[in-house]
Amino acid sequence: QVSLVVNVASECGYTDSHYKALQQLQRDLGPYHFNVLAFPCNQFGQQEPDTNKEIENFARKTYGASFPMFSKITVSGAGAIPAFKYLIDSTGEEPTWNFWKYLVDPNGKVVKAWDSTVSVEEIRPHVTELVRKIILKKKDEL
Repeated sequence: QVSLVVNVASECGYTDSHYKALQQLQRDLGPYHFNVLAFPCNQFGQQEPDTNKEIENFARKTYGASFPMFSKITVSGAGAIPAFKYLIDSTGEEPTWNFWKYLVDPNGKVVKAWDSTVSVEEIRPHVTELVRKIILKKKDEL
């Protein structure tokens, strides 16, 4: 499975465009061994102040988010959870704001990282290429 790991926030200037595009990516590629993995984070600008339940309800009701939503976490600095420490160590890229995106291949290797200013549309070709490789490999195995 290919994963796009994203630290999300409900009250950020990037919220609307990113959630819409992440859900579209999930809708388009989700059936093909792909998932957006959303990790709410209140570390930057205190833009994710709500409870886990409120955050999930917001994403599901407002954007129809169908991808996995995890509990609120810390993504950078000493308190970063192990998963984000791994993403940071693998890329040398540490989140400095909301909506950092990490592309992870089916073997758990981090392929690339993008900051908040890079749109989901810009990284879609990278995601699609990895998903295509899985589909072709599975087809070869049949």
